[in-house]
Amino acid sequence: MTTTIALPAASKSSFFSFVALLLGAAALALGGVFLRHSELPPTASAVYRVALAIPIFFLLDMLAARAEPMPAGVQQAARQPAPGIPFKLILVGFIFSGNLALYHWSMTLTTLANSNLLANLAPIFVVLGSNIFLGKRFKRGFLFGMLFALTGAFILIGHRLDFGSNYMAGNLLGLLTAVFYGSYLLAVSLVRSNYRTMTVMAWSSVGTLIILLPITLLRGESLVPHTMQGVLMLVALAVVSHVGGQGLIAYALAKLPAAMSSITLLIQPVIATVFGAYLFHEYLSATEFVGAVIILAGIVTARRFS
Repeated sequence: MTTTIALPAASKSSFFSFVALLLGAAALALGGVFLRHSELPPTASAVYRVALAIPIFFLLDMLAARAEPMPAGVQQAARQPAPGIPFKLILVGFIFSGNLALYHWSMTLTTLANSNLLANLAPIFVVLGSNIFLGKRFKRGFLFGMLFALTGAFILIGHRLDFGSNYMAGNLLGLLTAVFYGSYLLAVSLVRSNYRTMTVMAWSSVGTLIILLPITLLRGESLVPHTMQGVLMLVALAVVSHVGGQGLIAYALAKLPAAMSSITLLIQPVIATVFGAYLFHEYLSATEFVGAVIILAGIVTARRFS
């Protein structure tokens, strides 16, 4: 006789959202691989990242609108907004463009390790924003888990850090990157209750492109890849990292708190390190391995007390 234990619907939804978040982080980590092989400067690559993803998002949103049954009485009016351009979603894209532009700019003025670490301070700003603007309170165990995970990030990347005075401007831009990314996660979390994932991603990508394209042109960056491999790297960046990565994260933010999601995304440098070891033979030192384990322990702790 077999006994089947059925999980509550809410638990199943939370579990699948958490898995989606992890897969999204993995897809974003792969973005570093595609950028490394891109023939274009970082900001120009980011333009293709969102521009190529926009028609895919709109197509998926159209298919989702036809296939998704709307439960009677459950936010039906909110999930079917009046026709027109959802400007609030375009504003979300403006925030994300700030994250991308500042991150790529910081990489030119400081070390890559500094940029990555400072950008990963986003959970601090998500927690602060949730507390100040949304009035949310967090358990001590959750905050301890966040600090534990951030400590692990410092250990993982620490040996590559250089906070010399020559990098001050780039380091400040890296810190602003974290502010913008934290704001983006909060904004997506707020709008996801009223719009489908693909609707959010389609229109926010339009907003991102509106800002990034002029910045790229003003910087004089080339927008023309030279080989088919260069084209394929840009397509992969759009499909895997933006459609897959950011799309999965937006999906997860409908069910998971933004603060918990931002901490979980600290697994991204761990995954990126694993990819680096496998693809580029950049193997982990004992210290990096300890840092990765601490990040994972911090995520587990924060999730337990969230």
